[in-house]
Amino acid sequence: MATSYQHDVLVIGCGAAGLSLALRLPGTCRVALLSKADLNQGSTFWAQGGMAAVLHNRDTVDSHVTDTLAAGAGLCHRDAVEFTVSNSRRCVEWLVEQGVDFDLRKENSNQQNREFHLTMEGGHSHRRIIHAADRTGRAISEVLTERAIAADNIDIFAHRVAVDLVISNGRCEGAYILNQHTGHVDLFQASAVVLATGGASKAYLYTSNPDGASGDGVAMAWRAGCRVANLEFNQFHPTCLYHPRAKSFLITEAIRGEGGILLLPDGQRFMHNFDERGELAPRDVVARAIDHEMKRLGADCVYLDISHKSREFLQSHFPTVMAQCEEFGIDISAEPIPVVPAAHYTCGGIVVDQHSLTDVAGLYAVGEASCTGLHGANRMASNSLLECIVYAESAANHIADNLAQMPAPGIAAPWDESQVTDSDEDVVISHNWDELRRFMWDYVGIVRTNKRLQRALHRVQLLQTEIAEYYGNYKVSNDLLELRNLAMVAELMIRCAISRKESRGLHYTLDYPEMLPEARDTILQPDNSPL
Repeated sequence: MATSYQHDVLVIGCGAAGLSLALRLPGTCRVALLSKADLNQGSTFWAQGGMAAVLHNRDTVDSHVTDTLAAGAGLCHRDAVEFTVSNSRRCVEWLVEQGVDFDLRKENSNQQNREFHLTMEGGHSHRRIIHAADRTGRAISEVLTERAIAADNIDIFAHRVAVDLVISNGRCEGAYILNQHTGHVDLFQASAVVLATGGASKAYLYTSNPDGASGDGVAMAWRAGCRVANLEFNQFHPTCLYHPRAKSFLITEAIRGEGGILLLPDGQRFMHNFDERGELAPRDVVARAIDHEMKRLGADCVYLDISHKSREFLQSHFPTVMAQCEEFGIDISAEPIPVVPAAHYTCGGIVVDQHSLTDVAGLYAVGEASCTGLHGANRMASNSLLECIVYAESAANHIADNLAQMPAPGIAAPWDESQVTDSDEDVVISHNWDELRRFMWDYVGIVRTNKRLQRALHRVQLLQTEIAEYYGNYKVSNDLLELRNLAMVAELMIRCAISRKESRGLHYTLDYPEMLPEARDTILQPDNSPL
């Protein structure tokens, strides 16, 4: 039987954004925190590199802001960048208070006079990446999850998949949620709803993201009437492990920050031919350079070499990468790592303000699902974890300040599945899923053309017609819901890409190779928008 739940706040997603927001709300606030799979399975858990923050006395807020604006190719919103960076130190301190154990400099490692070990990543002019070895996301995720489990006011529901938002009189009052244990769709009602569902990199054939990164929040928000922006900017991580059994395991950018060099199959360096910063150029530059060289040579991959560092150094700084590579027979202290680019981060998303409010009353979006204006046309390395923590705090404060004035949810109808049956043709889902991810990779990838984009738009619209028919006749499942959402977000990505008549940041098209003098956001508005 389907069940109904009542809470003050419903948080969909339990990565860094969802967890920190739930923990920032006052203890008197009843919170439902939903996870699509087991806890600690989202993108946060797998984030290796770290979190950018102004922590060293030689670094400044202005410098971090300047670096971010430069990486964003003129499209960042300065107010969002300044807001995020100016709150970075305080958010690090909050994480430390929660118990996150960031690496300290060995020569000054006592807790009273601690000095964090900071590393360097592409686009940054200072060492400002605070980290926990090469498993920073895991350290943050595990600590915040432990805190959330212990919190009396937070109810955690695992294996719950959002179907759609409940909108009544122009206000979001909850969501329909598939319980994967029972197969029924439950109703969760709340005065405030938060989408912390992550990005949509699973729209691509090759990705560094976990399986749940299917754009659920963006698709649900669009169907509910929210604007989306800048979805043409999909960041491809330049260096994912190339191995048939690796499932695109990410090789952290910090390896290049610590002196790793990129090599062609014949052992030649090549990044200096593309950018004077070499391996420390922003990710879009590095990914395009690798893509260019692979296509020019017909090569399956390029190589990342950090073998000039001692085994002790590598074991200390990159234990996760070292262990994973060794599992596949690669000793990174003695040989280079085969790497390829893979879809990694969705820079655009649901349009929000500085409180993470969307266009629909009562609905917030935080983390990768949102578009705050911080990333512009290209996310600078390690700014994403920072954005999660900063905007989660801002949203939590806004909810806490306004919850008493928010109307209680009205009576909502339970999910009706009386007209649908169990599917005996799940092969349709898997086939459409594969087709979608392949044509997105081929036509809407690192390098684009008008012809490829139009071809992709035609295919995705046909696909959505098939999916809609299937959705209307069969009971919902996790795979069907993810396919439906991915197809929707893929169309939005394609429409954003078609409308941008220039090359800027992560969007590179052979038909418009130059950058226009004025930077403008690409904003799409649904027909049912309340604006």
